[in-house]
Amino acid sequence: MLAPSPLRRARDPRAASAFACALSFVTAVGVSAADAAEHTLMPSPKTVHIGYFLATVKPVLTIDSGDIVTIESAASVVPSVVDQSGVVPPSAVPQYQRDIYGEVKDRGPGPHVLTGPIEVKGAMPGDVLEVRILDINLILDWGYNRLRAYTVALPEGFTGVWARIIPLNRENKTAEVAKGVVVPIDRPFFGTMGLAPDPAMGRISSGPPGVHTGNLDNKDLVAGTTLYMPVHAPGALFSAGDAHAAQGHGEVDLTAIETGLRGKFQFIVRKDMKLTWPRAETPTHWIVMGLHPDLDEGMKIAVRETIDLITKRFPNLTREEAYMIASVAVDYHVTQVVDGTKGVHGMIPKSIFKQ
Repeated sequence: MLAPSPLRRARDPRAASAFACALSFVTAVGVSAADAAEHTLMPSPKTVHIGYFLATVKPVLTIDSGDIVTIESAASVVPSVVDQSGVVPPSAVPQYQRDIYGEVKDRGPGPHVLTGPIEVKGAMPGDVLEVRILDINLILDWGYNRLRAYTVALPEGFTGVWARIIPLNRENKTAEVAKGVVVPIDRPFFGTMGLAPDPAMGRISSGPPGVHTGNLDNKDLVAGTTLYMPVHAPGALFSAGDAHAAQGHGEVDLTAIETGLRGKFQFIVRKDMKLTWPRAETPTHWIVMGLHPDLDEGMKIAVRETIDLITKRFPNLTREEAYMIASVAVDYHVTQVVDGTKGVHGMIPKSIFKQ
């Protein structure tokens, strides 16, 4: 289902501020705020793909650079699992989720239900797609966590599959994940935001992240942040899903609180940027990323990306000085360790640069 969407007031003041800032700065890359058309993309059997990225997937929506799209994502769980839990009534599962799992037969090898892809006119290999995350809201009153012992960071001592449906208190923005254990759900984020890979790669799993971005599982990519994604196929072909109500860095049991989200994104084609790896930006930090099956190698990539970002943004600083800054001022986090390709991201504080 595709339909134009009127401008919606953001619920969160931070998201409202991010939205205003995004529109005010669009002119810096050649798109006026008045030209930012709005679209809505809802999940359905015809507007999702499950478990993969592929350059030849037909886009379900085509937009111009600068356009804004509200994207809703379906939770990546078989509806019968939610029904059988007895935690929430069957009516709590959206009909589109039942339709998707009943009708979409082309799946895998990954597990994620991804809404898209969206074609952005003019995006070509070698460009960068700037994705401004203007707003994110929870849309379900439940989430789930699933532990698969044989694929996680700590396989010893755990067997089989364990799962729990978790009620979400959207009004209070909390979730009681175990008796007497309440976690905040006030910073939801999309675990997967990705582009089509190089056409020569064919179909790749939605599981591991990579140069196509994909399943980063980075809880710092909330409303108000911007993601910069290297483009590898004409039109970029953006898809999103893997909605998370909350997650710890590492995501060590395989999943977060998996749920459904509605996000508002603005897409801008950047022909003035060249990137190998995805990067991001918050109001207070630049974020660099290192992705590799070996966590040590992922860390090396993240540090190299830090040095590259600092020396290019501040040409008066040497590589040695940038390396020093990486050690004394940049915080590196283990993003996730369960997607095959592990993630490290570095938070570079903007406040330390006075020049």
